[in-house]
Amino acid sequence: MNPRILRGAIAVAMFSLGAGAALAQAASAPSAATAPAAESGKLAWYGSKFAGRKTASGERYNPEAMTMAHKTLPFGTRVKVTNPENGKSVTLRVNDRGPTQADRVGDVSLAAARKLGMVKPGVIDAELTVVGNAPAK
Repeated sequence: MNPRILRGAIAVAMFSLGAGAALAQAASAPSAATAPAAESGKLAWYGSKFAGRKTASGERYNPEAMTMAHKTLPFGTRVKVTNPENGKSVTLRVNDRGPTQADRVGDVSLAAARKLGMVKPGVIDAELTVVGNAPAK
């Protein structure tokens, strides 16, 4: 086979594979346009037994960081979480996916749970408001 034709065929194949992978990745990542600006529902916290484990974003879970898991918001999104029972609120960064329970809207770190006054009850009704978008890549 002609080397020029072979190089061209390889280049087309590599481009096709790369473009396909990029399209698949884009399709699986939640978009800011479809993300809710505000929502409310049940919120839980996850503690120290998960410390050091990788989150869905690839970073390690730190119970003392101000982070949260959300089912659809893009990683890096800043969310104001409010406990309407006591009025306490915190701003958290989405770095994980979850929760897996259908009746919950998110999971927060232990540090966030402390500031929200929800360590003892474990699960609270909460209000979530997007206050900052994930950084553009």
